[in-house]
Amino acid sequence: MSLSESKGLILGVLAGAAGISVALLWWKKHGKSHYFQHIPGLWSTSNGHGFVQDHQGKVVVLQGSQLQILEKFGELLKSVEELKREVKVLKETIPKLEEQIRDEIRGKNDGRRVSPQHKGLKRKKSETAKEPEEYPSSEEAESEGGYLTAHDTESEDEKLADGSKTKKEAAKIRYVLKEADKKHSGSESEKQEGFRMLLTNKEKFENHVEFLWRLARAYSDVYYIESDYEEKKNYASEGKIVAERAIELNDSSAESHRWFAIMCGYMSEYDNVQNKIKNGYLFKEHLDKAIELNPQDPLQYYLLGRWCYEVSRLSWIERKVAATLFGNPPTATVQDALNYFLKAEEMHPGYSKYNYVFLAKCYKDLGQKTKALKYCNDASAIASVTKEDKDAQKDLEVLIASISP
Repeated sequence: MSLSESKGLILGVLAGAAGISVALLWWKKHGKSHYFQHIPGLWSTSNGHGFVQDHQGKVVVLQGSQLQILEKFGELLKSVEELKREVKVLKETIPKLEEQIRDEIRGKNDGRRVSPQHKGLKRKKSETAKEPEEYPSSEEAESEGGYLTAHDTESEDEKLADGSKTKKEAAKIRYVLKEADKKHSGSESEKQEGFRMLLTNKEKFENHVEFLWRLARAYSDVYYIESDYEEKKNYASEGKIVAERAIELNDSSAESHRWFAIMCGYMSEYDNVQNKIKNGYLFKEHLDKAIELNPQDPLQYYLLGRWCYEVSRLSWIERKVAATLFGNPPTATVQDALNYFLKAEEMHPGYSKYNYVFLAKCYKDLGQKTKALKYCNDASAIASVTKEDKDAQKDLEVLIASISP
């Protein structure tokens, strides 16, 4: 979410409302005791004089600035009346909107389906030792990129064959998914190639959860590569739809929840204030679910740390807007964010340059400059190879300048 955009919009609305309130207070204090409780008639002459008739029928002569002030005040009263009508319409609309949004957030979906249980072949356990689990960089999700599920070795054939009608189809999707993982971990051109391959097979494997969450991940890859505003928005929107479909097929897929959360994060860059807040709630809800289903993924703790850090910096006004729309505003502290960043580092030391940067930010905000500088040094030690690393380096330089005397 773009914090500066939401602050600007909210403060602009409040500034306009404040100006109107001052005018109304003046009118209540002075207007009712004045000659002109209303303006039944106003006549002007060519020499700049004006005549107005008060509530008792007396005609009063107005000159120069008096006439201009009265005309402006009449326009103001007209605007206030129009505003009152608009506020009335909003008051009638907001309760319905609140209920609709709450229903969506609670995930009320009676038509939700669960993927059928696989009744086919089970993979024979490999006699060789299991390869060590690989973790992705945080570059690969939200503004942090994607997630390569090397840990999904358990009964993989059983998962891949889920919904497959023939052995040939099961073999085909195994090939497609392995290629998708390979392309995802490659260069930008390989990521784009993998995305096109998945799109080509979308109709054929649209009921395979493992295919769908990988397609959502591929949408994230091309979103991160793309620079055009409308194209990025389209990738985020389509990726969110695909990830949501994967959840409908299997609510127990951690990857589906993770990528749906990430797509909600992307969409918050393009939505209005209400939908930004809504996507923030959805991001947290589905990320929590992903952690519940797969607590061994450091990326998810890093993302949750980012969410907590941003929420901890929300202004009082933004919290009030969230409370008005959803009842309970999001709550998190810098300490909460720090704990999640430390968790990611504990699970995978040197996990990412950005994780070190945010550890330093948290310690700086908590007044622990010595620890903040330590993590700044740790971040500096990581070479800036990827786009994410380069972005992190820029933030790091600003952070060091703010800490150093």
